[in-house]
Amino acid sequence: MKISMMINYISDFQTSAKRVVELEKVGLDMVWVAEAYSYDAISQIGYLAAVTERVQIGTGIINVFSRTAALTAMTAAGCDYVSNGRFVLGLGASGPQVIEGFHGVPFVKTMQRTKEYIEVCREVWRREKPLSYDGKTVQIPLPAGQGTGLGKALKLINHPVRSEIPVWWASLKDKSVEATAEIADGWMPIFFMPEKYQNVWGKSLKAGLAKRSSNLKQLDVSAGGMLHIDESLTPTKQHEVLDFARSSYALYVGGMGARGKNFYNDMCRDYGFEKEAVEIQDLYLDGKKKEAAALIPSDWLELSNLVGPRSYIKERVGAFKEAGVTVLQVNPVGPDPVREIETLRSILDEI
Repeated sequence: MKISMMINYISDFQTSAKRVVELEKVGLDMVWVAEAYSYDAISQIGYLAAVTERVQIGTGIINVFSRTAALTAMTAAGCDYVSNGRFVLGLGASGPQVIEGFHGVPFVKTMQRTKEYIEVCREVWRREKPLSYDGKTVQIPLPAGQGTGLGKALKLINHPVRSEIPVWWASLKDKSVEATAEIADGWMPIFFMPEKYQNVWGKSLKAGLAKRSSNLKQLDVSAGGMLHIDESLTPTKQHEVLDFARSSYALYVGGMGARGKNFYNDMCRDYGFEKEAVEIQDLYLDGKKKEAAALIPSDWLELSNLVGPRSYIKERVGAFKEAGVTVLQVNPVGPDPVREIETLRSILDEI
């Protein structure tokens, strides 16, 4: 298993970059750069490529609405070039509040659009012929009757470092997860419970994997959460640490979308926390955020994060591995992140 972590988009970037350099030396394999509606991810990836040597650097995530499919392919090829083949393209849909509210683009056909972006990117990187694509959301060149009529099919001028840059899809819903399992190189779920993930995504993953081409490698899966490994973490202290995640879970379950249009609330229900899902959303949308956070199920927090003494963490890592996770996505929250990653690496080496 590999170890990855996310750079927070509201943190001190220079300090975070120095930390990545330190963590790379003790076993960090991948770093993801978020975008949301903060600074763009690409400029930060270029910086990280210059100061690191081994770690893979990915977008975690960029959406498929704010850039054209061809620009996404060009950007990925450029990031792979400056990082000497260490780039990972993480794609996702984001949500209507960001896409329509910030980018001013209709949030429609998200699954189809992501599939078509992946196909366009791979065609651009292969350079087998000038780019020509006739999809439901992407048409290149523009069809007759649109634009000036002067569009011409073109190839990427440069030869990419790799013609098969890994593409990861941060999908959540049924058809999108099925498509991810079918065509993507990696999948980035959120709030992943190894013991119960089949309740949420099992059918979709099975359907997608059944259609997966033999030309593609095994689907990578990145999942995890807070990381704190310490022998002093008794059950009481363990839950005190886990409580720090409550506000984040409540934000997603309760506030990411309206009633009836919240992917994360649906996930909470699918995990079996139906009563809590309703109450958390009601409280959060009524402005009672602390009360909503208090209702996040403790089991969900414990089983989707890695907090506890070494023997317990080793057991939990085994559960993630058994569930098909190939990359542990962690957020070190202890006083010494370098020691945390170094300890986790030693645990992985034992399994």
